Amino acid sequence: MNKFRFSGVFSKKQSQNPGFYNWNRVIMRYCDGASFTGDVEKVDPATNLHYRGARIFNAIMKELLAKGLNRATNALLTGCSSGGLAAILYCDKFRAMLPATSRVKCVPDAGYFVHVKDISGKYHFQKFFNKIVKLHCFYPQFILPEIKTPVFVINSAYDSYQVQNILAPEEADRYSSWSACKLNTSDCTRTQLMRLYGFRSDFIKVLRSGMGRSRFNATSRGLFINTCYSHCQTGFQASWLGAAASKLDNKAIAEVVSDWFYERNTTQLIDHQQIMPHQC
Repeated sequence: MNKFRFSGVFSKKQSQNPGFYNWNRVIMRYCDGASFTGDVEKVDPATNLHYRGARIFNAIMKELLAKGLNRATNALLTGCSSGGLAAILYCDKFRAMLPATSRVKCVPDAGYFVHVKDISGKYHFQKFFNKIVKLHCFYPQFILPEIKTPVFVINSAYDSYQVQNILAPEEADRYSSWSACKLNTSDCTRTQLMRLYGFRSDFIKVLRSGMGRSRFNATSRGLFINTCYSHCQTGFQASWLGAAASKLDNKAIAEVVSDWFYERNTTQLIDHQQIMPHQC
């Protein structure tokens, strides 16, 4: 197992992580293939996988609560990619496990997977989700409106994983015409760039729909949606607090998340200046 790098939002250095540097940090290793939602007794005979992530989450939380989490003043549930999806799925449950007096919030990073058509006009990616759970239960656009706990969504409108697996998966790209473009957007044709721009528009539309239909306090929702061609940003120092290319309105992710968490300001930023994908 690779050693985890405590950088970005996990850094203990004040200069690198001013809002959360002196917090206790716990990493839940992702190992169940279903964003900690599996609770199946039977072992998959084809892969020998145990889909019991929900039990792992509950066991870890039980131990942490016994070690002092039950007295936490502040708590933040965050994660990247499948972990970001888990931060959405478990947000209210995490809140309910902690004292009512605690400030508890959730920050999903690169976990806002959208349900949109791919370049073939079909939904090939849904086959992946269908292997795990019924379709609508896993897409954030259907879940976020029901979440009561404050959520701050961090994502790129050109999330590289989603471009490669939702917009232009291999099943939809029979002649591999998107292979070079997916690896480096500077190699995209004009037609492909326009299709990418269309994906950005779809992503923002779906995101706003999910945010706007919230049955709960919309002012508690934060956003940081840039156009970096990347996947996951909070765990990397350059994108968390550093690289100018990752900033919006001259503010780093670390700054806006800290302001939102400590209720100094609620920010909803979407990059409307750099509208095409770029490296950060």
